[in-house]
Amino acid sequence: MSVRTLTDGARAVDPVLLEIIAGSLASIEKEVETAIGRTARSPMIRDAHDFRAGIHDRRLRKLTGRSYSALVHPVVRDFPVQTMRPGDVFFHNDVYLSEGGIGHLPDLCVTVPVFHDDGDGPRVVAFVQAFGHHDDIGGAVPGSMPSHATSVFEEGLMVPPIRLWDQGVPNRAVLTIMTRNSRMPESLAADLDAECAACLMGARRLGELFDRYGADEVEACFDAVVAGTTATFRREILAKIPVGTWTWEDYAEHDGVEPPRLHTQRITLTRTPDDAPAGPKLIFDFNGTGPQAKGPINHCANYADGNFLAKWLAPILRNLADSPERMAELDVNEGVVDLIEMRFPPPGTLLTPVFPAPTNARTFVILRLLGVLAGVLAKAVGGRMPADQETIRYTGVYGTDASGEPYLMREVLGGGSGGRYYADGEDTIHVVPDSRNLPAEFSEARFPFLVERLGLAVDSGGPGRFRGGLGYEKHLRMLADGFFMSIADRSILSCWGVNGGRAGQPFGVTIDPGGPDERDVDALADAEFVPAGTLIRIRTTGGGGWGDPLDRDVDQVVRDVAWGKVSRQAAAADYGVLIGGPDDSPAADLAGTNSLRAKMRAEREPGRPFFDRGPGYARLAGTAAAPVDWL
Repeated sequence: MSVRTLTDGARAVDPVLLEIIAGSLASIEKEVETAIGRTARSPMIRDAHDFRAGIHDRRLRKLTGRSYSALVHPVVRDFPVQTMRPGDVFFHNDVYLSEGGIGHLPDLCVTVPVFHDDGDGPRVVAFVQAFGHHDDIGGAVPGSMPSHATSVFEEGLMVPPIRLWDQGVPNRAVLTIMTRNSRMPESLAADLDAECAACLMGARRLGELFDRYGADEVEACFDAVVAGTTATFRREILAKIPVGTWTWEDYAEHDGVEPPRLHTQRITLTRTPDDAPAGPKLIFDFNGTGPQAKGPINHCANYADGNFLAKWLAPILRNLADSPERMAELDVNEGVVDLIEMRFPPPGTLLTPVFPAPTNARTFVILRLLGVLAGVLAKAVGGRMPADQETIRYTGVYGTDASGEPYLMREVLGGGSGGRYYADGEDTIHVVPDSRNLPAEFSEARFPFLVERLGLAVDSGGPGRFRGGLGYEKHLRMLADGFFMSIADRSILSCWGVNGGRAGQPFGVTIDPGGPDERDVDALADAEFVPAGTLIRIRTTGGGGWGDPLDRDVDQVVRDVAWGKVSRQAAAADYGVLIGGPDDSPAADLAGTNSLRAKMRAEREPGRPFFDRGPGYARLAGTAAAPVDWL
């Protein structure tokens, strides 16, 4: 037998079998995602890869840590496992009935139960699930993300958990209703077919594991996988956080309805003692988070005890690992939930909105919370955390092509990550795992525009001893009249720098730059008209810097200038490094650099805060720093 019972009631497993099961889970999840990517039709799913798969056990625990996923909880809540049958496929996208697992209506979720017959008939032993961001599910604007929405009813078709396939037979009536409500019905139908088929395939693969090794052995390995993550994070991560309590906050800058202002997101972090009754834990207390917004930046987090949000935030903890290599090895599965206690404010806040508050731009909150957690951890560990990272934004164009057919192009452009205590930030990364920008060749072949430039946004990374990563600069030349859309944050507030590092450059879009009709576009725009022949310039956010930029190695600044990441002007103004020589072989004036750096240090005001939020914060707050910005 591979499984035996220990004296404390726990079950020990054969370590070889455990490796086989853990590896198989990761392989099955990857196979599901690969199948979706190869058979889906919409650019958002097939090319931008804005979707995720997940494997959950019968206790609804997320088993894999390669990617995050939605939750099975709402499906089991509405369809008890005793009523499920082989061949069933369940579907939902209703934000308020998803137990926190779905953030906005374009995220469509497919769930397939896995069955095993141990002699008493088939029973549910696990679940395979996929959810992804689809082109259009109806609503007020193409793409189903109206930036000025004041109600979820403006955002598209809401579907609570339903049985989309009944014992292998698709519900054609439901599919007809869904595609009829979409501006892109063929893409939607094809994407759903791809997701259902891939999850059914994954369920077969997982069922084969149970058939090969037996339910007892496989489920014991599931327990060991989850328990192993709990033990690893307790030993390698929590041990690096001192016992105590810290508070930090950050802000969304606008909600699409009211004028720009600070929408507060606050975390009070408490690390409990090792000898606490339940063992050491991290308490995430969100009290102090701002009121529910009128516009669509709300996120429904306070369901299922915050299960989804706990797993969403937990990857930030990996930054405390002993090395970047070890950080990459740490999976985030259900095992982290036992180490985190979530405390939410009463209903009516950005994290506890009341139906039917709009949510389509909830990325402004849920992604900002990653930075808030990183910030409060930086206070707890004396700065041994990265500066602020890029935040997601959707940009795109839509209209009618030369053949008279409607088109919609949306893209999830990344930006720079924050500088770290040991290295610069990464350029043009995507905070959503495995997401990517659209290939220029594909875009030009399918949509009526040219990609005239796709490169790094010079000087966008926050200055620091370790510089923030750079964002994108992308130029689109419209070949036909069309409309530009944007769902973006960080257009006023920058990615913050830490421990002496400075903030990165914010997001910005300019129509007809340098031309007679030059104008900046609001970061929340649904239908900005762009005539044929007009250029659109998009610059995404740079990550915050880490450490004093005047302490940056001069040779690194010279290298950045040579590589075109930092201009000569910024080298002097931000780093105090004077650069001479030709463009293809820049060199530092060491005497002038030493003199300039000494002068810049002498002119600094004493008592600078631990965090630098950039000039946009002063514009909205009337002060350069928040009370929580000092250690």
